[in-house]
Amino acid sequence: MKILHTSDWHIGKKLMGRDRYEEYRAVLYEIGEICKTERVELVLVAGDVYDTYTPSAEAEQIFYEGIKKIAEYSVVLVISGNHDDYVRLTAAAVFAKEQNVYIIGNNLQKIEADNAYPLKPVSSDSGYVVFENGAGERIYINILPYPNEARFRENNSGESFEEKMSRWIEYGERGKIQNIPSIFLSHIFVAGGSVSDSEREIDLGGARVVSTAMLPECDYCALGHLHRRQKLGKNAYYSGAIMQFSFDEAGAEKSVNVFEMDGNGLKDFKTVALRSSKNLVRLQACGANDGIELLKLNRQNYVELTLNLSEPLTRADTVALHEFENLVSLKANVAFQDSTEIRVSNKEKSSSQLFSDYYSSKFSCAPSEELLSLFLSLTEEE
Repeated sequence: MKILHTSDWHIGKKLMGRDRYEEYRAVLYEIGEICKTERVELVLVAGDVYDTYTPSAEAEQIFYEGIKKIAEYSVVLVISGNHDDYVRLTAAAVFAKEQNVYIIGNNLQKIEADNAYPLKPVSSDSGYVVFENGAGERIYINILPYPNEARFRENNSGESFEEKMSRWIEYGERGKIQNIPSIFLSHIFVAGGSVSDSEREIDLGGARVVSTAMLPECDYCALGHLHRRQKLGKNAYYSGAIMQFSFDEAGAEKSVNVFEMDGNGLKDFKTVALRSSKNLVRLQACGANDGIELLKLNRQNYVELTLNLSEPLTRADTVALHEFENLVSLKANVAFQDSTEIRVSNKEKSSSQLFSDYYSSKFSCAPSEELLSLFLSLTEEE
């Protein structure tokens, strides 16, 4: 069975105030073309379809148009991420399944098929589904959308997050009564994962970290939440976000994972690059004129430009630089004659960095992991 794994679409996410709607349209269309070329039977979307709980009408339209394009060639299984309002995301599920698109918002939902498509669900309950293709090949999928008590309609049980995760994962394993290939599909932060500036920090402070030892026995873990493409442990894969969302991802190739699954498990794994969105680049120059030349050479990219200066920019220089539409962020490091110190803004620092800097200035030591985790928990957005 040919499968494609993608995640973290974040449709509607802006780049420092700039809309990127046309790029989202192009990338989703490109994924559809990959499905056609690679003859993908099943697409797994591991959460964070949208960037906010209340996506714009245009963002929703892009999702529906894009998913319809992909579904021309493949069955699609979508789960909610922490950025998605799982109720809103699943509002159109009853219509979506008629297009062979199954949208799961929490672990209480099961999949019901009413079509004759060659690949279809043949067994499902809350937390899992078994798909079978026209050749009689089957695959078991343990489904765990972004996990918390509110989404799963549970009261606070007093359990630790580790205890809850173990219970939720095991719940999705209960349908494994056949010896067939299996996948764990979830939107979680696995310990050891490499993060970028565009992820929320709450799960990175230690409050909701899942160890690789907690992951279920399966042939492939299809994960979402981290925006960098990476592999953890023996078979846990983050496909990564479909576009570069922050400048610390400059130079990082965006892609989807494509692989086959048969009775022996995973085979023919590969990444297929996504080329439809603009690249983010970080450039440095000595002076405004050099900066302008770099912007001319990078008109096809979004640019973060750092100017190393001996004196502040003039108003005329600033106006000339900002005439370039590809200039997204302008930074100026000014080294004054009476000091070798370069003044650096705190504007680009993360919440944890700002808190750590403040704590160190007050107490002359770094905050403990427990204190940092507590601070980050106060900033959590659900």
